[in-house]
Amino acid sequence: MFRLGPAELVIILLIVFFLFGAKRLPEMGKGIGEGIKNFKKSFKSDDEKEKHA
Repeated sequence: MFRLGPAELVIILLIVFFLFGAKRLPEMGKGIGEGIKNFKKSFKSDDEKEKHA
């Protein structure tokens, strides 16, 4: 299988940095974090509905 080592991760991060720039990276991180939080919240609310039903 394909494994990512530290050198490959650094190269990927540098490419992302050059593609999107320093200004957009914090915005993208915030958006991804909010998306993950909403995704987890939706699963929690579905589980609570099943427990109460």
